Amino acid sequence: MPRGSSVHRAPPLTRRRTTVHPSARPASSTRRGAVPVVIPTHDTRRENRRARRGRHKGTHEHDNFQSGFDALGRLAIDGVVVSARAVDLATGRTLFAVDDSVSMPTAGVGTVLLLIEVAARLANDPQENLRLVDRTAIDAVADAGLWQHLQIPSMPVADLAAFVGATNDNLATNVLLRRVGLDAVRERAESLGLSRTALLDVVRDERGPDDAPQLSIGSARELTWLLATLANGEVVDAAVSSRVIGWLSLNSDLSMVASAFGLDPQSHRKPDHGVLLVNTTGTDAGVRAEVGVLRGPRAGVSYAVVTQFDDTNLHYRLAVLEGMRTLGTDLLEYVH
Repeated sequence: MPRGSSVHRAPPLTRRRTTVHPSARPASSTRRGAVPVVIPTHDTRRENRRARRGRHKGTHEHDNFQSGFDALGRLAIDGVVVSARAVDLATGRTLFAVDDSVSMPTAGVGTVLLLIEVAARLANDPQENLRLVDRTAIDAVADAGLWQHLQIPSMPVADLAAFVGATNDNLATNVLLRRVGLDAVRERAESLGLSRTALLDVVRDERGPDDAPQLSIGSARELTWLLATLANGEVVDAAVSSRVIGWLSLNSDLSMVASAFGLDPQSHRKPDHGVLLVNTTGTDAGVRAEVGVLRGPRAGVSYAVVTQFDDTNLHYRLAVLEGMRTLGTDLLEYVH
């Protein structure tokens, strides 16, 4: 186990009784392989009946995620694979769960594990913060990030971590992985008790038969736990957790769940109308994923939404983003 590993571990996977909402059952013409939306049985029906009588923000009345469930149900009927979960930060109560134990491709979301390992190393060796690391031809990769467009050939380790948190910078990710080692990141994840969430590989423009099929995988259950534990200062220690949260607070991608929160993508590190967000996202062909912590005047939540879909049609992608936004609206109503 890496030095300084936290004793806090991901909760064990347990079999929980669930029910399938009638609106999520596919009709006879539904495409084969559709995934039904799963709704927890704990008080959900009772709360939804109360909400139908008058939806206002009294005690428990704002705890209603029916719009989000309906949106995810429509996506599932159209063949989108969905995994999602949200928990109350203060109580740990599960607010909703949709196939949350399933491990799915999460693209750049897995870089959270890299940032945890980097933060732990910087805490043990403060001089490492300013140590310059060169980029090489081996690290080169396109798509997300800024460093590939800059002239500077070397950057401090801490600055590279900020780039990863802000833009999921692919080049910075690869350079940091070369610095700390993929095995160390895997060991860190295992030490936290994560068995269905992992960073599998470096970022590649193309994946061959000998490469890992995905950059990262994760389950909504473990990812929600991880973000909540970071927010509570319990991953490795309070200083390491705070460092990682600080990097993630720079994230500028608010195109998915967070598109419902009305925040400035370039500047949301302080509360805005009482709302404070820390999140990260993952984007790949046919994959949209977001994990985050949302705080408001009423409550705070940790959430994870992962989708996998047929990305050959723009209509499908837009439908997925709209469904994630609808769920974000429910989350905002819960905390605000």
